[in-house]
Amino acid sequence: MKIYVGADHAGFGLKEKLVPYLQELGYEVDDKGAFEFKEDDDYPDYIIPVAREVSQRPNEVRGIVLGGSGQGEGMAANKFRDVRATVFYGERNCIVMEEHESIIKISRADNNANLLSIGARFVTEEEMRNAVKEWLDTPFKNIEKYQRRIQKMERIHA
Repeated sequence: MKIYVGADHAGFGLKEKLVPYLQELGYEVDDKGAFEFKEDDDYPDYIIPVAREVSQRPNEVRGIVLGGSGQGEGMAANKFRDVRATVFYGERNCIVMEEHESIIKISRADNNANLLSIGARFVTEEEMRNAVKEWLDTPFKNIEKYQRRIQKMERIHA
């Protein structure tokens, strides 16, 4: 599977660690930048190219973006048709619905999220790695009620 990644200045350091980690896991990675640290850059410049790629092949590729909170990045990505971005800013900031079911797992299994937005100022490198691995390893449950809900969301862009 191909994974597109992008990050602004706030996520740049973690992105530089994420790309080789994804490659170690065997994924093809297309880095959309930033390619150098620029404190005054703007996250849409790096998130839009990732979201555009995911939008074109929403069931074949995935995207991972990193920014300060992950919130604006997720909002920008969700402007694109067929992009289902979820935001992660550390397990300590998320409510776990069931003892062994994390927000990351739910985003994939129930909502078929195809873009992960990470709040770089809220996660450690280890948390990022664990979340990314769990997100990539979790399949969509693909049952009727989840398909129906996703189809309803997709109609919003129609």
